[in-house]
Amino acid sequence: MISESPTSGLDPDAVSRAESLGLIARQIVEGYKVGDHRSPKRGFALEFAQHREYNTGDDLRHLDWKVLGRTDRYYIKQYEQDTNYVAHLLVDGSESMAFGSTKLRKIDFAKALSACLAKVILTQSDAISLNIVSETNTVHMPRTDSSGRMMEVLTRLAAFEPSGKTNLKAALDGVASRISARGIIILISDLFDEPDALKLGIERLRFSGQEVIVFHVLDPFEIDFPMKGSFRFDGLEGMGTIQAAPADIRSSYLTAFNAFRTRVRHLCERANCHYVLANTAVPLAETLSAYLAFRRQARPR
Repeated sequence: MISESPTSGLDPDAVSRAESLGLIARQIVEGYKVGDHRSPKRGFALEFAQHREYNTGDDLRHLDWKVLGRTDRYYIKQYEQDTNYVAHLLVDGSESMAFGSTKLRKIDFAKALSACLAKVILTQSDAISLNIVSETNTVHMPRTDSSGRMMEVLTRLAAFEPSGKTNLKAALDGVASRISARGIIILISDLFDEPDALKLGIERLRFSGQEVIVFHVLDPFEIDFPMKGSFRFDGLEGMGTIQAAPADIRSSYLTAFNAFRTRVRHLCERANCHYVLANTAVPLAETLSAYLAFRRQARPR
């Protein structure tokens, strides 16, 4: 289990600084035994699979010196073990992720969750790639299995600010086009797009043999709609502005929103994807610990 820490509730100011974001990730993951989640192929003989170009921070022990001598180019040897266990972190960077009913925005929660997952995966010597996407801005960090590049991951996460519209199918297709071997795609998003777009993107990944995990990041006000009085609702991603009394629309809103959540969860389940509700009001340590415990129990033995 992951131990609770003073940073479990998160600090949005800290999330905006790479060093502090790293401290949050370290404290949250501190009590988790990453060795329990190593790939089932660990400890078996490694079979050479292919080459790929060297990226800064890669382990030099895997350089193919013979290829370097013949071509004067740097290539890394990849093994079956490497090609089977790469986790592609896909973070929704659209404008709707900037919402937060308190200082903590959905994007802050998503950044901290991504940092924790990156730390867990790199600590157990598996590989990650980082992708933060919106229609107006995209960050892509190629795969690495080097824990020495963790600060680069944190820096890119901390610096990103959400903008533009959500386009889940384009985001998932973009990741799929860069994947050449079986891996894990971890989507962290509020999923505010047409469910059919998510369905098509997931189906393409599942058809190519990828495992998909979906963390559905939502603010408690989106889940419960508890406001009272009269409000001006400013729509994100170009949705306009309306004036309304929440009490007058709460019932219809909750009916529509719960139907949306149910549809998304069901399409994930039908595609054999793990669906995880990530309520930003729940400590990140609790959400992550619960999922990792579930994953350990569900893993074939």
